[in-house]
Amino acid sequence: QVHLVESGGGLVQPGGSLRLSCAASGNIVRINNMGWFRQAPGKQREWVASIVSGAVANYADSVKGRFTISLDNARKTLYLQMNGLKPEDTAVYYCNSPGLHYPWGPGTQVTVSL
Repeated sequence: QVHLVESGGGLVQPGGSLRLSCAASGNIVRINNMGWFRQAPGKQREWVASIVSGAVANYADSVKGRFTISLDNARKTLYLQMNGLKPEDTAVYYCNSPGLHYPWGPGTQVTVSL
């Protein structure tokens, strides 16, 4: 069983920054292929960014140029640096493999508001 725990969310003003973390534990050796997803109130969960083979990053158009995904395999931790935050980035953020192979973690709430 793989366990994912997200952290780092909070309340931030528009234009601000946050760094999210996702710690993986359990039956997992490496986290070369992982992604971030988010779910805003009343909306479907959506893909935000992914990293493949530990290095190739892809982003949703809505966050391109503002968010950066990275990982530290030694710590089995995935990160999402979020800059230039907008109110529409408000959501609960989750991590998982791009193929959604693992149980969802609790997520971390990001609220962008004045």
